[in-house]
Amino acid sequence: MRIVMTGSGYVGLVSGACLADFGHEIICVDKDERKIAMLREGGVPIYEPGLKELIARNVDAGRLTFTTDLAGSVAQADVVFIAVGTPARRGDGHADLTYVYDASREIAASLNGFTVIVTKSTVPVGTGDEVERIIRETNPQAEFAVASNPEFLREGAAIQDFKRPDRIVVGIEDERARPVMEEVYRPLYLNQSPMLFTGRRTSELIKYAANAFLAMKITYINEIAELCEQVGADVQQVARGIGLDNRIGSKFLHAGPGYGGSCFPKDTLALVKTAEDAGAPVRLIETTVAINESRKRAMARKVIAICNGSVRGKTVAVLGLTFKPNTDDMRDAPSLSIIQALQDAGAQIRAYDPEGMEAASAMMKDVEFAANPYIAAEGAAAVVLVTEWDALRALDLKRLRGVMAGDGLIDLRNIYRPDDAEAAGFVYASVGRGAPPLAEPLVEAAE
Repeated sequence: MRIVMTGSGYVGLVSGACLADFGHEIICVDKDERKIAMLREGGVPIYEPGLKELIARNVDAGRLTFTTDLAGSVAQADVVFIAVGTPARRGDGHADLTYVYDASREIAASLNGFTVIVTKSTVPVGTGDEVERIIRETNPQAEFAVASNPEFLREGAAIQDFKRPDRIVVGIEDERARPVMEEVYRPLYLNQSPMLFTGRRTSELIKYAANAFLAMKITYINEIAELCEQVGADVQQVARGIGLDNRIGSKFLHAGPGYGGSCFPKDTLALVKTAEDAGAPVRLIETTVAINESRKRAMARKVIAICNGSVRGKTVAVLGLTFKPNTDDMRDAPSLSIIQALQDAGAQIRAYDPEGMEAASAMMKDVEFAANPYIAAEGAAAVVLVTEWDALRALDLKRLRGVMAGDGLIDLRNIYRPDDAEAAGFVYASVGRGAPPLAEPLVEAAE
């Protein structure tokens, strides 16, 4: 099939490369001339394991090309995906659909024969209706159908997620789109990936509902971690104990500094706004958003406490900046709020991340970036582990402690064992693994 991917960002680039690997003829389009030039020269504007090699293989095979010419590409297409950004709109938190609607107008003007236009971007309920209206208004003679096909890609594992998905969701209002979308994903039938066809509005809501539920699950275990610290329980064992219940499952039950990234923060907020407009507020999600925002800065208080109540004039080393490992994505990363809070308290920050320092440098002020974790820790009063990169899981703790001026190790991902950290000379703090309180039992033993 001839498929156009409108937008060559994270979703568009990964989706386009994977579809090309299935044997489809893919044209990835983007208005950013520098990005397209980089892709044509063999570069990749984002870090995703395996993506550079996947792109190169399909470019060499002639199945994947890059261009800024949307009009010329659409005229030859069977399917046009819209995979442009939908950031939170400034001021009110609604999803900004400017790029989606602009792309719809451009696509409409160039349609030639029956074409399926598919929203791959994460969009609020009813967006497909508006896309259809725009196309009909722009080109009344066009033969087309508008479908919804939300993505469920995890950064750092996106290629695997696309090729072996838990499910493929497609929302349609025009039955002519069904066989076309079945053909797009026909290669996945061998993997027996479930393909769920729904109404278009239902499909749009599935994406938001899924992300909000996962964000709520993360926030739930973080709340339990706070309780564990107060009563002397271990959140990792609690998470394992409840995760073994197959009604709950073990995924997204890892306590930490709060969720971040390109999806959960904006999607939870957009769902809250959509629900408010519909007169059906989602109170659980509203609370999830509020708790997560406050939690990030609260992590800075752990650092300050380890440093005897003050970080003013002291150097704090922050290891891991991206919102999760195996990506260079800094969008809404917990490190942003933690570092800002520490700077507000007077700390000097030195940081290290295996892939995210270039992106971080554009989002952080007055931060010194180091070539490795040990250089970052030189003369530091404390080290804070924020992102659980593999490269940070087996540090030489004695060497790390030896280059520091202080002895604080704040492990916000529970990577290290407390005994090992303390044996290396650290005063160690983690998340949800507090020592038993020195207090009387809540219930006295019977005589």
